[in-house]
Amino acid sequence: MIRPLTVRLTPDTSRLLRLYRGQQPATVLGRAMRLLATADGHLDPAGNIKQQRP
Repeated sequence: MIRPLTVRLTPDTSRLLRLYRGQQPATVLGRAMRLLATADGHLDPAGNIKQQRP
């Protein structure tokens, strides 16, 4: 079982989350992480984590 993670938000992040009223903060943050990981090239086109190459 995955333990829930407690994240302390900066005031700026809290303000951004207010733009997504009615949505669970964990869902919004999860989408943001996937978008960032995709933009940074850490995910393949299917959304899977790419294997690290030495």
